[in-house]
Amino acid sequence: MERDQERGRRRPIDRYESDRRESHSNSEPRNKHFRESSESSRGRDSSQGSTSRGSGGPHPPLPSHQRFGRQGSRERDSSRPSTSRDLQPPLPPQQRFGPQGSRERDSSHASTSHGAVGVAPSNPQPRPPPPPPAHQREGGRQRGDRFEIVRTRPSDVLTKVGTDGQPIQLQSNYFSLRTKPQWEIQHYCVDFVPDIEMVRVRCGVLSEHARILGTGYLFDGKQLFTTKKFEENTVVLNTTSKQGVDYTITIKWVGLISTAESRFLQVLNLILRRSMKGLKLEQVGRNLFDPHAKVALREFALELWPGYETSIRQHENEILLCTEITHKVMRTETVYDILRRTSHNPSRFQEEFRVNVLGLIVLTDYNNKTYRVNEVDFSQSPRSTFHCKGQDVSFVDYYLQKYNIRIRDHNQPLLVSKNRDKAQKANADEIVVLIPELCRVTGLTDNMRSNFQLMRAMADHTRMVPSRRIDRLRTLNQRLQTTAESVKVLSDWNMTLDQKLVEVRGRIIDDQRIVFNNKVRVLAGKAADWTSQLRDKQMLTTPTNGLDRWAVIAPNRNMRDLETLLNNLNRTSRGLGFQIGQPRTFKIDDDRTSSYVQTLMECARMDPKLILCLVPNNNVERYSSIKKKGCVELAIPTQVVTTRANQKGLSVATKIAIQLNCKLGYTPWMIELPLSGLMTIGFDIAKCSRDRSKAYCALVASMDLQQNSTYFSTVAECNVHDILANNLWPMMMKALRQYHREHQKLPTRILIYRDGVSSGSLRQLFEYEVKDLVEKLTIEYEKMAGTKPLMAYIVVTKACNTRFFTMNQQNPPPGTVVDNVVTLPERYDFYLVSQTVRQGTVAPTSYNVVYSNIRLSPDQIQKLTYKMCHLYYNWSGTTRVPAVCQYAKKLATLVGTNMHSIPANALEKKLYYL
Repeated sequence: MERDQERGRRRPIDRYESDRRESHSNSEPRNKHFRESSESSRGRDSSQGSTSRGSGGPHPPLPSHQRFGRQGSRERDSSRPSTSRDLQPPLPPQQRFGPQGSRERDSSHASTSHGAVGVAPSNPQPRPPPPPPAHQREGGRQRGDRFEIVRTRPSDVLTKVGTDGQPIQLQSNYFSLRTKPQWEIQHYCVDFVPDIEMVRVRCGVLSEHARILGTGYLFDGKQLFTTKKFEENTVVLNTTSKQGVDYTITIKWVGLISTAESRFLQVLNLILRRSMKGLKLEQVGRNLFDPHAKVALREFALELWPGYETSIRQHENEILLCTEITHKVMRTETVYDILRRTSHNPSRFQEEFRVNVLGLIVLTDYNNKTYRVNEVDFSQSPRSTFHCKGQDVSFVDYYLQKYNIRIRDHNQPLLVSKNRDKAQKANADEIVVLIPELCRVTGLTDNMRSNFQLMRAMADHTRMVPSRRIDRLRTLNQRLQTTAESVKVLSDWNMTLDQKLVEVRGRIIDDQRIVFNNKVRVLAGKAADWTSQLRDKQMLTTPTNGLDRWAVIAPNRNMRDLETLLNNLNRTSRGLGFQIGQPRTFKIDDDRTSSYVQTLMECARMDPKLILCLVPNNNVERYSSIKKKGCVELAIPTQVVTTRANQKGLSVATKIAIQLNCKLGYTPWMIELPLSGLMTIGFDIAKCSRDRSKAYCALVASMDLQQNSTYFSTVAECNVHDILANNLWPMMMKALRQYHREHQKLPTRILIYRDGVSSGSLRQLFEYEVKDLVEKLTIEYEKMAGTKPLMAYIVVTKACNTRFFTMNQQNPPPGTVVDNVVTLPERYDFYLVSQTVRQGTVAPTSYNVVYSNIRLSPDQIQKLTYKMCHLYYNWSGTTRVPAVCQYAKKLATLVGTNMHSIPANALEKKLYYL
């Protein structure tokens, strides 16, 4: 069967999560066990956001508007400010590093920002003006974003709780806050003169005045929270450090934080984090991990650090603490080890090192922060100097003075890390310089992921069944209740956690009926899996003449494998009601990429409906070339099959036959759908693997599943920094025109499932993207149909930390809906468990209805969403998200990972990306 392209995505990994794989283990062959790192996990549901942030000092203070060139030059333009990456003029070469790394600097541009030096790519992209120094921003980040309450619940929604379905009592991974503090919090801003870069040192210096700050005060390096109100709004303190440095501390009153404010939740999370540190946990990135309980996998040079991801938030009826078990994958090697390993081939040394390290997430032990490596600067070394506090300092001296770390190799290149893509954020272009020998590698490589023994060894420790997960949660709660230091922090702030997991009442949606040809209907079953009933059920729609004009490309040495494959396809297709004719075979002498591409051109002359390529193994370059040639240049669907497919006989042949039918534009099965005139739309975005500044957005829309059961798809290129989907409306217009061509009218109802939205982007999406879409859609409907559109816009979030368990500590069955207790009062949201898992704990999907005039009740929206999870044709079972979402992700990933170009318009009505 064709290799699933979702497996080919390269993602930053620093945390092993058992439940990622189970959500896809039944949907399609995607072996993904991990969540993104702290660099990339910021896009999670804000209700589940982590409550910590990296501590420690910043990196060498080079301003972010200074950039290394490929040969070490730095260029800047101070003549005019820039507001666009594309419109800023070229930078004049007035400011450069010399051969020894020294540089001339205009004193008017002196900076103490901890953004360090960036490396310009071969085609340098101008950057906006530098942000203010991180220590001058509040905490270095906009911390309130994670606790911001975005009210997206439509005003006319009286209730979001459904009633249909079989009731089920569940437990969740939440603890209630039994004692709600009734105090008022004083908020202060703290400045140090001279400035102190390391947060730990700031905290230590301030602690000398603990007696006057109040019991249990909280300080994060910039903000001070305490229940004590000073007589004066500005308080100045003087202290001397152990090193004999005199510091002046200025404490300015900012305001009062009451329990009704969203910032109150931020303080609660800080209190919890302070109490958890009493358990001797170490902060890595944004979460706390237990290095004393680490699991060493010595044969693979890896360590697993168990930890916790926590969040306190106001839920429907009370304030709840969500706690999720997490693991961090720590490799025992450093980037410097990779440097030495790749240096054996001097001619390709730099290229190989870049290939091995670009995109890695690394951990710096001296401040427990994680960074993504974006570039390697071979023109610079630790001996290079930068301007810091009025003088030139080398990296060697800087790390020795600030961290007491001696850099051993003074000739190693420098690593460059840019702040994660945060469009429209103040610090979007912050740049940090890293030293290879000080960077520990986290996560896994593609080769490691394909190592079955490694994955099995890790799964034994991380893939936790519900009973084991519940035990871990209760153990954490007990430790917080019994550890003296943790108890003191909680008692000082009058906080008490319930010892029991929060119980919720859910409902199980009835089993769905799968519709095949001749109106044959079968129940999906309790496991939502109808694989065993496929072979003797004819597919819903197939070509009248079958697959009668198609071609096969195979190497000469694999002719016997081809014969076996074709025989299996013919045997299985007869039961599916799909007639497969004899293909025209094109033999090639070898399995080189060029041989397949050249033969594809020859096949195109016979105008085939489909081309099947038999390949001996999974070669990414060959696969990408075949897909690009077929889908972009020739507009012919292609099916890539490895010879290993024959090892599983008819089971894989059945799936290949279904894929062939889909790529011709036909439908294997359908579900009973009571609504006519319904268009469901899935939208998602995937980054381009070749150019990280690019991304591809994909839209997949159904064309009234009750009438013709077909889909329309379109792809557009976008900027990776864009928070809002600027191409959504033009793409949606294409789908509406196609619907109008097929039905001579516009859809009665439109249901949009929007994936790929981070919690920090929710407000902008709600205030701009949704409202703009509604406005344009209303104009279009009034112009073409004279009516107003009925639409629902639903944000889909897979990466949420909520988990549910039955009362006997098992996974809830497919179709389980939870729309109360743990949902958020400011949202019209619900959780749906749509998939079955055989290992680990099932992960529900969160759905947030941010706009709706579709005239459907909560029950109907929930049922309709569950029905849509039955229509992903790569798997004869339910998926974690509606099929149109899964198709959109599949298509965007295929284009971003393999094609790097927009597919031909002639394929828009075919599921060619399966």
